Amino acid sequence: MALATSLTASMSVTSLRESRVLKTTTYRRKQRVKQQQQQPQRRVQAFFGNFSHFGDVVRRDMNFLKKGVQRGVEWANETFRIPQVKKAVDDVVWLRNLEDPNFSPPAQPPVWPQPYYPALSGMDLMMADLKALEAYVSYFYYQSKKWSKPLPEAYDAEEVADYFSHRPHVVALRLLEVFSSFASAAIRIRMAGLKKSLRPGSSKDIDENLSQYNFGMVLKETMLSLGPTFIKVGQSLSTRPDIIGPEISKALSELHDQIPPFPRPLAMKIIEEELDSPIGSFFSYISEEPVAAASFGQVYRGCTLNGSDVAVKVQRPNLRHVVVRDVYILRLGLGLLQKIAKRKSDPRLYADELGKGLVGELDYTLEAANASQFLDAHSHFSFMQVPKVFQHLTRKRALTMEWMAGESSTDLLTITKSSSIKHGSKYLERQKVDAKRRLLDLVNKGVEASLTQLLETGILHADPHPGNLRYTASGRIGFLDFGLLCRMEKKHQFAMLASIVHIVNGDWSSLLQALTEMDVVRPGTNIRRVTMDLEDALGEVELKDGIPDIKFSRVLGKIWSVALKYHFRMPPYYTLVLRSLASLEGLAVAADPSFKTFEAAYPFVVRKLLTENSAETRKILHSVVV
Repeated sequence: MALATSLTASMSVTSLRESRVLKTTTYRRKQRVKQQQQQPQRRVQAFFGNFSHFGDVVRRDMNFLKKGVQRGVEWANETFRIPQVKKAVDDVVWLRNLEDPNFSPPAQPPVWPQPYYPALSGMDLMMADLKALEAYVSYFYYQSKKWSKPLPEAYDAEEVADYFSHRPHVVALRLLEVFSSFASAAIRIRMAGLKKSLRPGSSKDIDENLSQYNFGMVLKETMLSLGPTFIKVGQSLSTRPDIIGPEISKALSELHDQIPPFPRPLAMKIIEEELDSPIGSFFSYISEEPVAAASFGQVYRGCTLNGSDVAVKVQRPNLRHVVVRDVYILRLGLGLLQKIAKRKSDPRLYADELGKGLVGELDYTLEAANASQFLDAHSHFSFMQVPKVFQHLTRKRALTMEWMAGESSTDLLTITKSSSIKHGSKYLERQKVDAKRRLLDLVNKGVEASLTQLLETGILHADPHPGNLRYTASGRIGFLDFGLLCRMEKKHQFAMLASIVHIVNGDWSSLLQALTEMDVVRPGTNIRRVTMDLEDALGEVELKDGIPDIKFSRVLGKIWSVALKYHFRMPPYYTLVLRSLASLEGLAVAADPSFKTFEAAYPFVVRKLLTENSAETRKILHSVVV
């Protein structure tokens, strides 16, 4: 027994030693392989030098210099009161000190007197001269009072023109700034084109896409430098890839995320001015940095005294003057274009519509009313969420709404497109799959929400870009930014429903009939020629399980090309719905190339046809069945 135990123990020791020897040998072999693999890298480093430490030093120095410059700017602003001096200079340039909010023009403005009285002499002539002198004084006094006329609160083309006619220097300086910015952009684009032509052969398609993207980036930087109005125009253009192309649209879409914020002290001062009380009278907390910065304002997260989480939106300073000035310049340009092109229609009406819309967005009390109306109209749809407004904390330049917690579509798309394979982590892979599921759910609910607004309530969110959508923890789609709403008539809702059905069925003559009812097709248009062009443009569309097997954006682009050819009128609601669906499809396709907007939308359309018992829906359903 003892012998057996001894033999077992010696065998265990021997096997343990062999195991250790084997592990040591394996470890040394791995070390030799690793050293052999690192030999070329070491030779390269020995030849060129190892710059990693140098790069770290440069990076730390740059960060130190950046912080130092930032502290220096803050010290200079505080010591020399640069923001206050800038505001004072700005007020002098704009002649704001002369503006009188209580200005009221006389019922009958004085006219230039006629100083010639051949039939008078003596005392009568002297009295006439005194009256003439009084008329001169009244005339010049009236002319001087025109400087005190303030910029109108609501956009009115004539009043705006009258305001800037007394400030030609402001318009001239802005024209010079705009011209120099676009001239610089044109030079940069031209230089990029020359560099591309000197580059040896590469793929023509790749070069074309890269060229368009670079053009879009230059345009984006130019609009960023020109301020809020141009940023707003660029954001609108970014949602129209059918007009400007997908690469330019991709570059301009960054305008939604890259707006620089203005200083917090200035934002807090605006809130206190609007609420006519210190911040602490209403809020127990407001974040140090804005959670979002837009072209017209920026948003801070806050908490009211009663513990409600809120989003506080603050308007940029002196924004109304800047926006109206740019719209006025655009109006001047369109008027000049009308004279050069000798057009009968007045293109200045487009500037007037833009001016009314933008100035409307500057009044946050109107946005609060829009948000409340949108909430009332859609509160019974369980898949949609709209924040409520805190009316007592809302004024023209400050808006307080319920904080909406949720993921943005951009964040979900970033997670979905991230590379988790290189990490070798199953957790990251599951996170990626889950983000893709949430993004597609957001898109499907976004499509349903767009059709609900279009076909059910008739009240449409007028800025449906991805930055204004949130996916909440409860799986609902949340809406933000209600600066503009679009309202539809009932007859247009049914016509839009019919147009969707006819596109799916490929019934182009019926589609044109629906477009005519929506006031899209102009009277006198040759319907037969338009139908033939639509058949040529969309004739290759194939059906898969009764649904067009084609991207919605492609169908939209083809319809739009025909619309431009025949000068169709595009009502605001029509453009908004198509833009919204195309934007949502772009998000979905980035995560799932097989996504089809028609497949997501058609069940809702069919359900609408089958559940609403009206003469219009029965007519559409009859055309589908027949």
